[in-house]
Amino acid sequence: MPVTPFHFGPGGLITVVTRGYVSFLAFCASNVLIDVESLYNMLTRQPRIHSFLHTYVGATIAAAIVVLGFYPARRLARKYPASPLITWRELPVSVVVAGALLGAWSHVVFDSIMHSDITPLAPFSNANVLYRVISLRTLHLFCAGAGALALAWWLLRRNTSPVGTRRD
Repeated sequence: MPVTPFHFGPGGLITVVTRGYVSFLAFCASNVLIDVESLYNMLTRQPRIHSFLHTYVGATIAAAIVVLGFYPARRLARKYPASPLITWRELPVSVVVAGALLGAWSHVVFDSIMHSDITPLAPFSNANVLYRVISLRTLHLFCAGAGALALAWWLLRRNTSPVGTRRD
């Protein structure tokens, strides 16, 4: 299924573990961009659903597009007053790059385990050595568990601020 939320669980965990050195928004944006290709391939009845953007070369390009899109989006967002919805406009580019690349590459890893039509190493190889290296149940449990752990960690950290301070 394109744009699966399962990919976001590990991204959330990476974000909370690194304490903000990885952008969750960029992580998710790379995942969604990559799955737009799958959605297009499904709608146009292409023989392969997971094609170019589901390779490491294509995923790296998708991550670059996300990073490049950050610049005009940040410029536009800075024209508006401060708001909790647009705090991402203050992110350092290194944090956006880390999120975009980790999101893109992890997407290829997880989908390589799940889908037989992926050739993650193309154009250098048509092999998919990760296909079914673990069961789909294990993969889904890992992704969902990572998301649940990330949410719990984030909530605990958010609610355990020192007395007299507030974290929003």
